[in-house]
Amino acid sequence: MKAQLAIKQFIQPFERRLAMLELEALSQSTPSAVGNDASSASVFEISGQFDPQYLSKSLSYWREVNAEEATLTEQIRAEATSIVAGNGLDIATVREKTNELVPERLPNRRCLRYASHGLHEYRGKFFPQLVRALANIAEVPQDGLIVDPMCGSGTTIVEAKSSGRWAIGFDMNPLSVFVSDIKCKALGFDPDDLIDVFTRLDFAIANSVDAEADRPWTTRYTQKDQEYLKRWFAPECLEDLGLVLSVLDNLDSDNFRDFFRVCLSNVLRAVSLQKEADLRVRKEEKHYSTGDLQRRFLEFAKKSVKLLVAYLVEMSGDHSTIAHSVVAGDARNFAGEIPEVNGTVDAIITSPPYATALPYLDTDRLSLIVLGLLPRNDHRARDMEMIGNREVTERVRKAYWETFEERRFELPDQTCTLIQRIHELNLNSDVGFRRKNLSALLSKYFLDMRSVLVQSLSALKSGAPMFLVVGNNRTTAGGKDICIETAMHLAEIGKAIGFNHVESINMEMLASRGIFRSNAMPSEQIVWLQKP
Repeated sequence: MKAQLAIKQFIQPFERRLAMLELEALSQSTPSAVGNDASSASVFEISGQFDPQYLSKSLSYWREVNAEEATLTEQIRAEATSIVAGNGLDIATVREKTNELVPERLPNRRCLRYASHGLHEYRGKFFPQLVRALANIAEVPQDGLIVDPMCGSGTTIVEAKSSGRWAIGFDMNPLSVFVSDIKCKALGFDPDDLIDVFTRLDFAIANSVDAEADRPWTTRYTQKDQEYLKRWFAPECLEDLGLVLSVLDNLDSDNFRDFFRVCLSNVLRAVSLQKEADLRVRKEEKHYSTGDLQRRFLEFAKKSVKLLVAYLVEMSGDHSTIAHSVVAGDARNFAGEIPEVNGTVDAIITSPPYATALPYLDTDRLSLIVLGLLPRNDHRARDMEMIGNREVTERVRKAYWETFEERRFELPDQTCTLIQRIHELNLNSDVGFRRKNLSALLSKYFLDMRSVLVQSLSALKSGAPMFLVVGNNRTTAGGKDICIETAMHLAEIGKAIGFNHVESINMEMLASRGIFRSNAMPSEQIVWLQKP
């Protein structure tokens, strides 16, 4: 059998490379360019024994499969639903017109927020097409198991579930667990039920100005959390917040209630006194008008409903029967928490935290408190436990350094050399506390990531891959510019504990979206490891 396939025209060079790899893996055929050079060709041909329908269902970076008749890939149709949903139609029209409009609304640029992927902003650069392509390259079977031990906002497990695979995610951030779980559950929502709930919610908020008289916002939180929220929200905003939360309390479905709580979480930063373009804990004066929270919440909730409805209508499959699990757990011991699947995982696809780059828990602190996921009193202790943490006391810094000196034999020589060099340069320089902490924090990061890799090696099947999408970093130590080649160090750690290093694929730096753009790392790589 022969077939021609049209590749997406708006992908980056590294994505073109992944497109070839996923097509080879799924078709067991080497694609050849039709007409042009492979680096610029828009059409490729394959021949052999393959199922065109399976290719159109599975491929990530391809637009069309043409065997006996041209078939749009499921992926390009999924992306098109975000264009249909964002085209100014009301919810009912989106429900009725999606199937008709999708072929007319095919994207000509990157689309990341289809299905439930756009449900909550997140400070990362992981995107769904990459996950699906890596699962294809790994040849994960349709009933296979994909694990993400540091799942963040759930991109990997949402993509695994939407492609019919079993997914397990772990994270220590309660908001990550909450968001990831509901994003997966949303794939099983009935579109008509979702529209009905939103319609009733919209009406209830518009007609519930006195609802908070029965339950003031203050009754939801401890005294310390109340005081913290008062520092970061205008009084009028907190009253509005109580109203919205009260209306959500009255929804009779836990899943729908949590879906809209995630929508609420996503707008909290915008209506707070937090400086919106800064991930650090910084305040700026903003004017708040009564009703702003309800307006922003309903606008975003409506947008999210439309995106999900369009996707569910176009895909028309029931994902509610496909298993997923999101565990509030530690990536350094994830295989120990799911011993029943040890040695059975078909692929691990994850984007680890960057070493000391972001205040991960502080970024989400307002949502954690408002949603009742983690009281403010517990934030510091949880933050200290998280991989990539950058806030330590002098006592903890010394303890980290002592641990490094005791365990440095567990890390590759080049990793130890980097840590030692930064330590010595900063030790003899007049630098701030954060730079003085860096060597100890880096040693903790790489030892923690070593634990994650050990767990991953145990969890995977023989011959199964682990993909780490990770960014490199830079720092200044003793006045010298130092590159922290995180991807290289993780590859070397993986090799030292028994992984094969297949390759590391360079990714062009894609600027992060929205509020996180200024915090982007200078480069990223896909580190491809394989269990022997």
